Amino acid sequence: MTGATPVPHADLQSLNPLVGTWAVSGDATGRVVYAWMPGGFFLVQHFDLLHGGRPIRGTEFIGHLHPYGGEPSADLHSRVYSDTDGMTLDYVYELAGDTLTIWSGGRGSPAFYRGTFGDDGARVTGGWQWPGGGYATEMTRLRPHDDPPA
Repeated sequence: MTGATPVPHADLQSLNPLVGTWAVSGDATGRVVYAWMPGGFFLVQHFDLLHGGRPIRGTEFIGHLHPYGGEPSADLHSRVYSDTDGMTLDYVYELAGDTLTIWSGGRGSPAFYRGTFGDDGARVTGGWQWPGGGYATEMTRLRPHDDPPA
């Protein structure tokens, strides 16, 4: 390959408020950690939760879809790899102002998470919703976030 060295897309920076270690409470409990991969092209979430008496553990990679020879996607996509049941799940992330939305499958899905950051950025209150159900959670920052890679 020739040309300029690739750089992460600026819109990835919108996810920087998620970076750090969080305690999850409410209808699901546990801990999540968001951290930048070296290079800054992907945000990685490691999660270890308990929901309805069932453990939910795994890893999620968040960034732009960028096929070889193609252009990056407009949306921030993710793929979750579940350690507890072998499932892979796809999401679309958006952090606009103080509101985080995560759509299951794709933007505009009827299954989504919506949470709001508190004024100090150390708490996110929200929950998952889907036709016929949902559950509420709150995340509280345990460790301050790090700056994204340059």
